[in-house]
Amino acid sequence: MKVILIKDVKGSGKAGDILNVADGYARNYLLAKGFAIEATAKNVNDLAGKKAAEQHRLDVAKSDALALAKKLNGKTLTVKARAGGSGKLFGAITSASVSELIEAQFGESVDKKKISLSSDIKAYGDYTAEIRMTQGVSAKMTVKVIPEE
Repeated sequence: MKVILIKDVKGSGKAGDILNVADGYARNYLLAKGFAIEATAKNVNDLAGKKAAEQHRLDVAKSDALALAKKLNGKTLTVKARAGGSGKLFGAITSASVSELIEAQFGESVDKKKISLSSDIKAYGDYTAEIRMTQGVSAKMTVKVIPEE
């Protein structure tokens, strides 16, 4: 019997796979537990449409990420911060604050979870921040911390 897996099944396949399995295994386990549906012509066409829509969504997201990476790559982000007499900041510059500064200075929204700082920013100086947007698309920025006046 041909079935389309709805969920990942260990030892059988991943969601979206079309399998040819024994009738008993299909009826008594895969269909009964809701792991699969029967591979009728309608279900196969629906699966193909869903895969095409998902691929289109991924392509659009990647092209948007490439445009954003091109806009941000190599730019310098200037941060004004207060520090004590030794030059140590009164708090750290985090990826969340870098995300807010990117939105303020460049008008682009970047999730703080996608920003990776080269080291903790706790003093004045230049630091490198890498923004990983999607698989294979990233941008590097310089974060320059200067004294607040």
